[in-house]
Amino acid sequence: MSDKIKVGIIGCGGIANGKHMPSLKQLSDVEMVAFCDIVEEKAINAAKAYGTPDAKVYTDYKKILEDPDIISVHVCTPNKSHSFITIDALNAGKHVLCEKPMAKTAAEAEKMLEAAKKSGKLLTIGYQGRFNPDVQYMKKVADAGELGDMYLAKPHAIRRRAVPTWGVFLNEDEQGGGPLIDIGTHALDMTLWIMNNYKPKYAVGTTYKKLNDQTDTANIFGEWKPEEFTVEDSAFGFVVMENGATIILESSWALNTLDVGEVRTTICGTKAGIDNCEGVRINRVRAGKMTIERPELGAGGVAFFDGTSCSPEVMEQKVFYSAIKNGTPLVTLPEQALVVSQILEAIYVSAKTGKPYYFS
Repeated sequence: MSDKIKVGIIGCGGIANGKHMPSLKQLSDVEMVAFCDIVEEKAINAAKAYGTPDAKVYTDYKKILEDPDIISVHVCTPNKSHSFITIDALNAGKHVLCEKPMAKTAAEAEKMLEAAKKSGKLLTIGYQGRFNPDVQYMKKVADAGELGDMYLAKPHAIRRRAVPTWGVFLNEDEQGGGPLIDIGTHALDMTLWIMNNYKPKYAVGTTYKKLNDQTDTANIFGEWKPEEFTVEDSAFGFVVMENGATIILESSWALNTLDVGEVRTTICGTKAGIDNCEGVRINRVRAGKMTIERPELGAGGVAFFDGTSCSPEVMEQKVFYSAIKNGTPLVTLPEQALVVSQILEAIYVSAKTGKPYYFS
């Protein structure tokens, strides 16, 4: 495949403009040739900013799928439409990078995985947190066995006052939830990946709408409208895995706490513990003394195949398009992203029913 890979963008809103399109623009072997959004002006503006001179603009995503020259598509729509757009794209013979979470529901995510297997096309999910230098280092330490048996983890995605007030983030029907499915999903994904543990046994969850109706909130993204804030403002999950490991997931957009941070986790093992709450820290006992190691990771991104460094967002694209062109492995597998969606849903169901959710 010597020519540039032709890419279609489905959904030209915040995540496409903030992550996907700027990152793709930095890749020399791809070009964005088609843009779709239900608001035509957004697609027109995206085509002007990132597209080829003859880039097409659509309001119906199926028009992109009808183009035989387009090799891959990026699904950057609200969570509610991730599944059917991705499935249609796979069935049309396109490779797909779908923004996180995989889908609004676990059942929809399962159908996406089935479609990927049936089509033989690549499907990956936009968990770019895996490509952060600190997360990459933690993964290497865990894979090397330095932590021993990892039996406790605390993924952390806590904001004090950072409720996203644009788009459909506050709409439960469109998104499926609030901070848990929005940012908690990142923290959970990278924790499961570091631990290489994808077999949950049961989950207990709680969700809260304690601050939704408040005003004069000092929210960094501007005041929210209480009548539109229909999702939770915070959510917490206690997950037990089949091997006995415990995962305690914390997420919030608005919470009266100073213990804030996103894409953070603490993992405890029999040989050592590791966290990225204040840079990477490894705690263990050496020569009869408790020690704390702080590796120097540098300021750059993660080295890729060509030895260069780049941002996690660009790295995500490089991995995806190298897999398409060269058959190199994906980093984020749909089978893994499915488990993330299953756990998120279990927490929501448990919070609603007041009972533990047992995975079959």
